[in-house]
Amino acid sequence: MRSIKKVHDAVSSPIADLITYRALPTHSIDHIDPFLFLNHHGYQEYPENNNGLPFGPHPHRGFETVTFILKGDLTHKDSSGWESVIKAGGVQWMTAGKGLIHAEISSDEFKKNGGELELLQLWVNLPAKHKMTEPNYKGLQEEDIPQLSLDNGKVKLAAVSGNWEDKNGAFQPLNDIQLATMHFAEGGKYSVEISSERNIFFYVVKGNLKVNGKKAKIHNLVEFDNDGEKLEIEALEESILLLGHAAPFNEPIVAQGPFVMNSQQEIQQAFQDYQNGEFGNWNG
Repeated sequence: MRSIKKVHDAVSSPIADLITYRALPTHSIDHIDPFLFLNHHGYQEYPENNNGLPFGPHPHRGFETVTFILKGDLTHKDSSGWESVIKAGGVQWMTAGKGLIHAEISSDEFKKNGGELELLQLWVNLPAKHKMTEPNYKGLQEEDIPQLSLDNGKVKLAAVSGNWEDKNGAFQPLNDIQLATMHFAEGGKYSVEISSERNIFFYVVKGNLKVNGKKAKIHNLVEFDNDGEKLEIEALEESILLLGHAAPFNEPIVAQGPFVMNSQQEIQQAFQDYQNGEFGNWNG
């Protein structure tokens, strides 16, 4: 079995009136190559006539954002012309590549009526060869994402990308990034073998789990060594897990604000290109 290096606590990092826990990076861990960043927004309930999410138009270059809508909804608009409203259970996968401007806000319906809200946003790095690829976006509702029922129905796995139990995920990313969300009933068990060459991303969204004999609870990010291959997961109560794995890129990472590149020079170029209007026109 894989050995556990450390269990990290996400840190409270509210944004305006939005409850937010940042699992990556924190003072105890910087990144898990190629996974760069994770914000966990909510859980919270919004009243009627609210302002919704605070993420107005902003630029990105050099990586991908994968956003999981657990409760509520999320409206995506960007400078390449993509626009969608994804509801609970859905996922948005945006490849910023050479650069675009996007906004992530609540729908007019949500702002009027209020309701439950919980989101995860994961940043996944792009290798140098794909940093300047053309931007792309895909948003899928829950019914468009393959759902697996395991352990006699005690485990529900949504196959987001990669291959899970011989079922291909809904997204086919540029790189071999495997991602799934998992809902466990109390006592539900799941075991999987992951090559020791691949880095594991393991974040507990809700509840209490035991993985390879170690307990991990809500807002815990589990960091693994690259030794064994087997994960054995058991839910000690109703739980939700974000599970991923990928081969590390082993390239320099230089991050500044909304840009993630391989050198400081490339970061400066990104700011210059953005200021020169090369990220497209925002017509939000």
